[in-house]
Amino acid sequence: MKKSIYSLPLLLFFFTFCKGQDKTYLPKGSSSEPKTISPALTKIIPPVNDPYFVKRQDTISTHGPHSITRNMLQDKKGNYWFATWEGIIRYDGKVFTNFTLKEDLIKFHVFSVLEDKKGNLWFGTIRGGVYRYDPTAKLRTGSESFTLFTTVEGLAHNIVGCIFEDKTGNIWFGTQDGASCYDGNSFRNFTTKEGLSNNDVNAIIEDNTGKLWFGTRGDGVCFYDGNNFHNFKNKEGLPFNQVRSIIKDKNGNLWFGGNDGLWRYDGKLFTNFTTNFVGYIYEDKKGNIWTSSEGATPRNWLLSRYNENTLSNEQTEPDIIKKQDGQIFGILEDTNGNIWFGGENGVYRYDGKLFTNFAD
Repeated sequence: MKKSIYSLPLLLFFFTFCKGQDKTYLPKGSSSEPKTISPALTKIIPPVNDPYFVKRQDTISTHGPHSITRNMLQDKKGNYWFATWEGIIRYDGKVFTNFTLKEDLIKFHVFSVLEDKKGNLWFGTIRGGVYRYDPTAKLRTGSESFTLFTTVEGLAHNIVGCIFEDKTGNIWFGTQDGASCYDGNSFRNFTTKEGLSNNDVNAIIEDNTGKLWFGTRGDGVCFYDGNNFHNFKNKEGLPFNQVRSIIKDKNGNLWFGGNDGLWRYDGKLFTNFTTNFVGYIYEDKKGNIWTSSEGATPRNWLLSRYNENTLSNEQTEPDIIKKQDGQIFGILEDTNGNIWFGGENGVYRYDGKLFTNFAD
């Protein structure tokens, strides 16, 4: 595989999302994709339980999720939190607790998760809005504290695909109908009317200069400088579409994953590492770049690692850590150096030698 380097003007950019392969697969037995509810209707109709929610019998179990696990994090206390089709699940190293069932939350597919600087956890759902969880509430009041935000409270849409906290502490939500910025009191929404490249937002990141970057399912990538949105184009001056992931590495480079593969942007140069569809990107503590990507066929997926020491070389081949039938989603490195990732059938852990599937 060859990698290409393009020198482009600062206000030219690139990238894209998905060749239609990053689908949200339904549980077995579902006949079709749930119909999209229009933004106008979501402002009128409060969320009701999703008929495709995967309900488990056990609220507390030694087994992890058995269905799609989209994203995950390890909180400041060391607990793992999983955004799954079975709801919000926490793993304390011994048992898995389904908080959606335990706290009788609305039953929706959970897609995105973030821990903010204050220690609050945020969970974005598909058509159910977003929950904020205050882990200190139980110590103060004796009960868990989940607060639901939907379009009724001002959220742009109840489908929330990504969550990001900026340097000032604002919480940003990438939704199906624009980006929402929550300052702790109210929402400010941004759509194509304000200059956003497309209203279906998959990824949000902040660079070292304070610019906010948005990856969308439509016309690719744009950044917001605090006043205006600026679109990026490819070397032919055309927009890119379908951008799935954006991250910032330890050197300040931006990485983009989507329909046209994996790209790195250092502020001047674009470097292409693969043209296969890339869904998720993650940088570990050593500076290695991990990706989930499509293999030779739509059902063949790869967990790959680009070694930090070779990323500057003209020929960079990743280490293929795992091949599997079915999509690979969010990636996480825990405090012990293990790599976790989500799949269509739950969550997996890689300790450098062995894989553990917690659904077993």
